[in-house]
Amino acid sequence: MIEDKNTARTSLSDLGEFGLIDHLTKDFEVKHTSTLKGIGDDAAVVHFDNECVVTTDLLVEGVHFDLAYVPLKHLGYKSVMVNLSDVYAMNATPKQITVSIAVSNRFPLEALEDLYAGIRAAAKIYNIDVIGGDTTSSQKGLLISITALGHVKKEDIVYRSGAKDNDLIVLSGDIGAAYLGLQVLERENQVFKVNPQSQPDLSTYSYIIERQLKPEARRDIPVLLKKLEVKPTSMIDVSDGLSSEILHLCKHSKVGATIYEEKIPLDPTVISTCEEFNMDSTTIALNGGEDYELLFTVSQDDYSKIKANPSITIIGHINQEKEGVHLITRGNTKVAITAQGWNSLNENKEN
Repeated sequence: MIEDKNTARTSLSDLGEFGLIDHLTKDFEVKHTSTLKGIGDDAAVVHFDNECVVTTDLLVEGVHFDLAYVPLKHLGYKSVMVNLSDVYAMNATPKQITVSIAVSNRFPLEALEDLYAGIRAAAKIYNIDVIGGDTTSSQKGLLISITALGHVKKEDIVYRSGAKDNDLIVLSGDIGAAYLGLQVLERENQVFKVNPQSQPDLSTYSYIIERQLKPEARRDIPVLLKKLEVKPTSMIDVSDGLSSEILHLCKHSKVGATIYEEKIPLDPTVISTCEEFNMDSTTIALNGGEDYELLFTVSQDDYSKIKANPSITIIGHINQEKEGVHLITRGNTKVAITAQGWNSLNENKEN
């Protein structure tokens, strides 16, 4: 829900656009020497000694989130993570973000304070400067657009296009949890609509719900790889589903790939929830999306450096392009991988 009916409600029109910006951004601090000028002028000024990477994401109410069960503070936090994950996927370090929102008049000031509290928490934890943005009105609902800037030495940049034949395919963490968290939230929302007095016990699903509502960008993985003296040959973040991401890597690198079903890392809660929902856990892992793990390839020569590391799992290897992209099932069947992950432009998708 947007707000508790018993809480204060301050109309945004009472502040005006510039008053609103000043109010929401007054507690952001500048931490980086590369931020020469942050909020308060016509434009921010940043300086980089190295290469600058830039990424942006737009989150739209009713397409990317449902405020019936997404707390605004969590939404603010997640909107930052979506962008930071892309920066880490370039093997870069995020330094600054801009935040722009479009909001309808059904939102009071207190709701936006919650949203920005989440953004501020993310900026503090991940050591990010918020250096600008914009606010405007919306006819439909809430829209959030965040742009992130990061820096990286030229020789350390990792693209999607560097995978080579025989490279190992590696995945951080586990996948499928965020999608299942969404399914649980959607189910309980439908129950609530029928019986508003119902109070669900979601403790069993705490891991997968947190993965959906409050994901964490994997800033630890570039640090780990540097410590191990391993530079990925290609890398991408898992936002739209493992199947889509491996196909992106293969397309840009002009290679094929083989992934082994038995190697895909799944949390026990994912397996049990799939059984409850009568879903196939491998299908969810391949197509679920929003896990924000990092998928990357490394040379076979680096195998001894990464084997048995608890933060990452080797799930397959790169082939020649003519061999295609396949999954080897537990029954040793070879199945072509197709992109069936999240697509915001799919008119037939479920919200």
